[in-house]
Formats: sequence, structure tokens, C-alpha cells
Amino acid sequence: MANTFKLEVITPERLFYEGDVEMVIVRTMVGYEGFLANHAWACKLLGTGIMRIKEPGQKDFKVAATTGGFIDVKDRVTIFVDAAEWPEEIDLERAQQKLEESQSRLKHGCCDEREMKLLKHSMEKAINRVKLKSGQIGKY
Repeated sequence: MANTFKLEVITPERLFYEGDVEMVIVRTMVGYEGFLANHAWACKLLGTGIMRIKEPGQKDFKVAATTGGFIDVKDRVTIFVDAAEWPEEIDLERAQQKLEESQSRLKHGCCDEREMKLLKHSMEKAINRVKLKSGQIGKY
């Protein structure tokens, strides 16, 4: 059996996940990174992406859409995110609508640089949610 460690995933609204895990994979600012038990201590900023959690004795990873935040890796791992959702919590129709609205506004180019950044961020979040909910992410 693989080594495990304590994982907590916290959003501003709730304790999203807590438990012993074999591995967690998150999207940092430089790409996806995996963390196992006894990993060197680290603190990294997170981007928008799919978090994968490997629980002991389970074949498949639990997956969730996450946005922003940071990961604090010590003897235990704590992940603070701006938002996190399990696939069953995602309203696909709403996510697709948000994506279309953002794309339409970007296409018309009617915004300043700050609004442009916010729209791109909104699109990134919507794309992430749509991919997760519609099963367009790869399995590990």
C-alpha cells in the first residue's frame, strides 16, 4: 500500500475536502504538478484547472474544478482555492452560457484592458467547468 498524507481543500465557503490520500494533482502557475507523501515542503500559486485526488485503495481519481489559490505542502497538504466544484455540483447549461457570453463580449472588443483580463479569466473558468462536467478530461 502506498504512503498517505492528510489533505485539506478549503474554499472561502467551506471545507471542500478532508482525508488521507496517496496523491493530489493540481494546476500550478507553471502547469500540472503532483504531490505524494514526504514531498519536499513547498508553497505554490494555483491557476484554474482540474484537481485530481487519489484516495487509498481506489482505482480512479476524484476530480474537481478549481480556480486560483495556493497549495501549502508540509507533512500534510493544505490547498486554499477561490472556488472548487465536484462534477455533480456543476450546472453545465449555466457554465456554457457563461462561456458564450464571455466569448461574445471578447469578440466585440468593447472593453478596456482590465475588463479584457476579467473576461479571459471568466472564460477559463467556464471552459474548465464545461470540460469536467462533460467528461472531456483524461482519466489517470
